[in-house]
Amino acid sequence: MNQKYEKLKNLLQELFQLDQPDLDFGIYRIMHAKSAEVMKFLDEDLLPQVEAAFAQYKTADKSELEAQYRRAIEQAKELGFSNPEEAPKVKELKEKLDTVAVDTGALESEVYDHLYSFFRRYYSEGDFLSKRVYKPGVYAIPYEGEEVKLYWANYDQYYIKTSEYLRDYAFRLRPENTVNPMRVHFKLVDAAEGEHDNVKEAQGKERKFKLAVSNPVSLESGELVIHFTYEPAEEKQKDLNAATEAAILALDDPAIITWIELLGRKYRRADGTESDNTWLRVHLDRYTARNTFDYFIHKDLKAFLSRELDFYIKNEVMHLDDIESESAPKVEQYLSKIKVIRTIAGKIIDFLAQLEDFQKKLWLKKKFVTETSWCVRVGIVPKEFYPEIAANEAQWEEWKALHGLEGEVFASKGGDLFTSQAVPGTVEFLSAYPTLMIDTCHFSAGFTARLLDALDDIDEKTDGVLVHSENFQALNLMQRRYREKIKCVYIDPPYNTDSGDFLYKDDYQHSTWLSMMNDRLCIVAPILRPDTLAFIHIDEREQTRLDMLIQQLFGADNLLGPFVWIARVGKAVTERVLQVKHEYVMCARVSDKGRLELVKTDVANCRYKDERGGYDREQLRQWGGQHDRREDRPTLYFPIPTPFGIDVFPRRPDGSDGCWRASREQVAKMLEAGDLDFVQDSKTAEITVYRKIREGTVTISAPSNILDNCGTSTTATKEIKGLFFDKTFNTAKPIGLAKRIFQLIPDNLNAAILDYFAGSGTTGHAVINLNREDGGKRKFILVEMADYFDTVLLPRLKKVTFTPEWKDGKPKRLATTEEAERSPRVFKVIRLESYEDTLNNLELQRTPEQEDALFSTEAQGPGNLKEQYMLNYMLDVESRGSQSLLNIDAFKDPLSYTLKVKRPGSDESQDTTVDLMETFNWLIGLTVKEMSAPQRFDASFERDSEGRLRLKDWLRPVQNGRWWIRTVRGILPDDNQEALIIWRNLPGTPEEDNLILDEWFKKSDYSTKEKLPNYIYVNGTNNLENIRLPDTTWKVRLIEEDFMKLMFEEEERL
Repeated sequence: MNQKYEKLKNLLQELFQLDQPDLDFGIYRIMHAKSAEVMKFLDEDLLPQVEAAFAQYKTADKSELEAQYRRAIEQAKELGFSNPEEAPKVKELKEKLDTVAVDTGALESEVYDHLYSFFRRYYSEGDFLSKRVYKPGVYAIPYEGEEVKLYWANYDQYYIKTSEYLRDYAFRLRPENTVNPMRVHFKLVDAAEGEHDNVKEAQGKERKFKLAVSNPVSLESGELVIHFTYEPAEEKQKDLNAATEAAILALDDPAIITWIELLGRKYRRADGTESDNTWLRVHLDRYTARNTFDYFIHKDLKAFLSRELDFYIKNEVMHLDDIESESAPKVEQYLSKIKVIRTIAGKIIDFLAQLEDFQKKLWLKKKFVTETSWCVRVGIVPKEFYPEIAANEAQWEEWKALHGLEGEVFASKGGDLFTSQAVPGTVEFLSAYPTLMIDTCHFSAGFTARLLDALDDIDEKTDGVLVHSENFQALNLMQRRYREKIKCVYIDPPYNTDSGDFLYKDDYQHSTWLSMMNDRLCIVAPILRPDTLAFIHIDEREQTRLDMLIQQLFGADNLLGPFVWIARVGKAVTERVLQVKHEYVMCARVSDKGRLELVKTDVANCRYKDERGGYDREQLRQWGGQHDRREDRPTLYFPIPTPFGIDVFPRRPDGSDGCWRASREQVAKMLEAGDLDFVQDSKTAEITVYRKIREGTVTISAPSNILDNCGTSTTATKEIKGLFFDKTFNTAKPIGLAKRIFQLIPDNLNAAILDYFAGSGTTGHAVINLNREDGGKRKFILVEMADYFDTVLLPRLKKVTFTPEWKDGKPKRLATTEEAERSPRVFKVIRLESYEDTLNNLELQRTPEQEDALFSTEAQGPGNLKEQYMLNYMLDVESRGSQSLLNIDAFKDPLSYTLKVKRPGSDESQDTTVDLMETFNWLIGLTVKEMSAPQRFDASFERDSEGRLRLKDWLRPVQNGRWWIRTVRGILPDDNQEALIIWRNLPGTPEEDNLILDEWFKKSDYSTKEKLPNYIYVNGTNNLENIRLPDTTWKVRLIEEDFMKLMFEEEERL
């Protein structure tokens, strides 16, 4: 096979993600499972179609005709022709060579070359970049007649990268050993220091992972830590990995010799095959690949590549000048070449689109809730639960760590925190400290269910929702629950400063950031109210681009402008030309219904005085350049008589006619009341008219765009230190700043405030403080995916719920009675399946029937079943039934639905029980009123005389009964319809299971007309509609059907 064929095949292997078998994660793992089959399809079915397409020209193959021509010449010479060219056969072959000869080998090579050139130009390390080539070196962008168009290189792609693997990646050398798994960590340290401790990319150099020069390897807490820098480098990453591998395996330190020996072993893949690489090299490649590959998923790859293919053919393959003077056979061959390029490229596009669309489906899929816990203030917990709480050692250990409990007293002795009658570990102590928060993660599922059953109207009592998840996935799951409910969005996204908090594709720093922001602003839009205000922190690096993005998404009139926050004070040590002491807070509204709260000011300490008292004054002439000309407001141009005996007209500084701020009638009243001041310039005799603003008057004005005296970055650092003492958080914002911003929102006392870059939890802290100050009922929804969700954010909110004032990690005082009553009642904490979890739980399976159909004789050949299946349907069909794609069969026991969930940054995964109930509540957008504890039953059955199954006696409530039923009651988002969700296990026959359900329902309160819902959701087929009373209208829906529909339904976006 020719070299260009092999070159194309190698590229396709890369495009189809089959070229790195040791990258056993994500889509790579899925494709490796199909590698042999896909490569065989390429070799035996797809690419041979190029040769087959030119088979019609075999009779006119140029090389064969040339051979025949040479033989005919020799024969003519042997026959004695003085001029062999005149021999009839020679003349015939010469004419064929000149008119119809085809160099099929060259044609095939040209097709392979064009296919390679076309696909190579768009692909870069796992991503298809939307370079719309117009001509070499010139690109085109889609333009639809806008006055101003903001466009970026990744405009039509989802940003899917997270930085969880950048700072800390771990794997185990002995995964089977639970006592000493010998865990190895790759940790990133700062290299080239720049602004904000950032790693800067040198001009023309991509950033690479390099073994740290200082202290490259160390033993820390029984684990081996290998340190890396991430900095500009000219070397290829694979060469740096090889150098790192050689350097580490050459270490001879006796303390780590066992580690080095195990790292040098050949790696064994999950399928049992042995890699050519060592354990160390495999994980080096994985670590670097995770952070350099797969930044994006194309939103419509097939349409993009198909459009580009047509453009490529018209501009770089089809040249009309080449065929203008050619013979008809040559033109036919030329068009055949174009047809073959288009046909084969189209099929490759189909396969690539299958891969990309499959990943897009997984990305957009609503993610499972893998864990739900509830943080409940002790003061609202019914007293009957106190003995169980008091006996829970894990909960007391948490309180000790959070609040400074030491033995029987608080650490801050001498203050008012210790109550001598209340000893930690007792029921009395709980009564004495009602702002302690219990966390149900420390308690059994049974305790949690009973507690939730006792707390009626649970969503109303939930003052904060904390979501541990990548924020796009969290927002995607929120769509129905919070549709048009969010009053304020307050976010502090990464500033795109190379700090490692935001990963971008090399050479695409700004476009990567714009894709990330665009996706999330688009998906958040449907959950915003018409009067919502959004506040977005940013600095000068991306402020201009963010400004344009907001205008493009929400409209220029809805960008209310940047607030300027004075973030730093004092002299800055910097290499910059200017000392930059500010950052921006961009403010936007969803529609013209959004407005900022006006500032009301009491006039006091006045500068002037007359017989009626003190006053300040302002010019009566309209000024400022907006509507201050006579032609703008002609009725406000008129003379005012003055005490100097002359009339004065409003004049602008340039001498042109202006206008007054008040009408003739209003001015007449001011003159009569003595509320005008007239001041004449002693030099020019010019008279200025002032309106007197009397002491005690309340003035109303727009808020200033300067956010000062509300805390700085240093303030935020001190606030974190006050709460934790030994922890820092470099990008926190001060509480005072967040409070100031929330006070800019009109009617905010009951606002739902969303922060989907929650960081250290400042938004939640500020909301808690504001509610305590003014008695508001604001709620907060916080989303954060980093590990500091558990180490900073959640502990912080538990601490500030307990008491508002802290110093060096210890409480300074107790909350007052009023503060306690206004403290959060409940936080709900949920953790979501990640995109990588979705990929890791996929299993491709093909049934024997599918196998037979695919490899039947009639399924073979171009355009037939096997080709169509491989190019378009394989991944979607064979992944059905995977746990992460909803395995309906597992709904027979909803409490046993599990996923393998990986620990962030690690190769470790554990079977985690998915919270199907909570996931479904989010999918249907349920506002939960009641969550019952499970009811368990046993029953005996018999047949009546007609063979129908019936209960032998009655449904017996039993603590460990074979059947269980649990209900959730709430309100659906559409038309506030009431819904009852019935969850049950299905351990018996369908007939037995449904008889249990029917008998339970008839005896439950829900069967009465007073409690009948509009909708009843049940898992498993059932007969409930058959027992519905004639005059009732409730409808039964299958949980499985709605679960599947809603989980994969794409929500509307901007």
